Amino acid sequence: LSLPLAQHSCFSFRKLWAFTGPGFLMSIAYLDPGNIESDLQSGAIAGFKLLWVLMLATIIGLLLQRLAARLGVVTGLHLAEVCNRQYQKVPRIILWLMVELAIIGSDMQEVIGSAIAINLLSMGKVPLWGGVLITIADTFVFLFLDKYGLRKLEAFFGFLITIMALTFGYEYITVRPDQEKVLQGLFIPYCQNCGTAQLEQAVGIVGAVIMPHNMYLHSALVKSRQVNRANKREVREANKYFFIESCIALFVSFIINIFVVTVFAEAFFNKTNADVNAVCVNASSPHSSLFPNNNQTLEVDIYKGGAVLGCYFGPAALYIWAIGILAAGQSSTMTGTYSGQFVMEGFLNLRWSRFARVLLTRSIAITPTLLVAIFQDVEHLTGMNDFLNILMSLQLPFALIPVLTFTSLPSVMNDFVNGLFWKVAGGLLILLVCCINMYFVVIYVMSLNHMALYIVAGILSVIYLSFVAYLV
Repeated sequence: LSLPLAQHSCFSFRKLWAFTGPGFLMSIAYLDPGNIESDLQSGAIAGFKLLWVLMLATIIGLLLQRLAARLGVVTGLHLAEVCNRQYQKVPRIILWLMVELAIIGSDMQEVIGSAIAINLLSMGKVPLWGGVLITIADTFVFLFLDKYGLRKLEAFFGFLITIMALTFGYEYITVRPDQEKVLQGLFIPYCQNCGTAQLEQAVGIVGAVIMPHNMYLHSALVKSRQVNRANKREVREANKYFFIESCIALFVSFIINIFVVTVFAEAFFNKTNADVNAVCVNASSPHSSLFPNNNQTLEVDIYKGGAVLGCYFGPAALYIWAIGILAAGQSSTMTGTYSGQFVMEGFLNLRWSRFARVLLTRSIAITPTLLVAIFQDVEHLTGMNDFLNILMSLQLPFALIPVLTFTSLPSVMNDFVNGLFWKVAGGLLILLVCCINMYFVVIYVMSLNHMALYIVAGILSVIYLSFVAYLV
């Protein structure tokens, strides 16, 4: 979109509207099924106590996304293209493989979320493997929409975000969480009587919110707006409007995430399986068998979450929940495809058609998911989410370190290079995020309880940390 910039003012809604789009596409990664599952588990396990962690993670995400957007606006190249120019061949290929792993992991979460939503909407008539196969149709929906131009696609994403806001907002109004507790959870950074489970959940929130491939995506999406890079004022103005748009988009995604956390915090915090079983049996729910009649604390995931809402608040709550999850799965699968396209083109200079690209990554993502869906139950399907969150957490340094490095290089950014504050703050933020995610990985590996796996994890950790050190 070409922007007439004859009149310069402090702020123009017309210009903001012209720049609106990339930030909302980027914000969808903050609303994917992996995030929704992290939200509901946070509410069920820690109540309202971890809302401030969610807010902090979203703010950190916003600051990191700002760096990615600035890189794209100032250089006219996205992050993968800059990596291609700045790194040697071997590290460049390793970096590409790591980012591809993150995209495939994200794609698997979206396939799982969509399959579960279809299963819930059909009252179990469409089996999970059927839901997984149906998600192949996403490919064709995406390609069909892509023909009509980016602006139409951005409008469609806006529509899906609206569906998520309405569906999860409906659950919020139905459950009516305690507003005082919501505010306390948001603005008092403290977690009273919290143990290991709550700490792991806090770490999981950060891991789920900040997505590695999203840095590559955002730096590429901002290129869709024409900016005269020879004119510093135009570049400065583009940076300003893209940042304002990102703030609005991430605020919307944050509110939707709050809806999910608070619904489960209000209704299901400290509930036992027996409590839920009694209510489900009383409501003649077909999902009663999901909750054994024992005194163990209730554990929920996307599937059980919908079932529990149905037991407590009627079938409408279950169906509306499933529609929200389906919207989350459908929207995030498309942004994942876009990320893959930009990453492949940038790192390898490969100009594949979108159709071939989607078919490849979707095939890789669907195969293991389909096998689990055919031979295991929904418990194992949602259990894959933990592993996938770990996988994506491990890929974070391969997006965050390059984006901070390149935005701090005068040879890349010229007059728009990061100042001392951004270099120090960015470095500390990335260190914090990476430490949190490494803790998450250690906890996960320890839970496997197998010496051979410990040894393999140890060897891989040395290789992994050596490559991170090289990037630094």
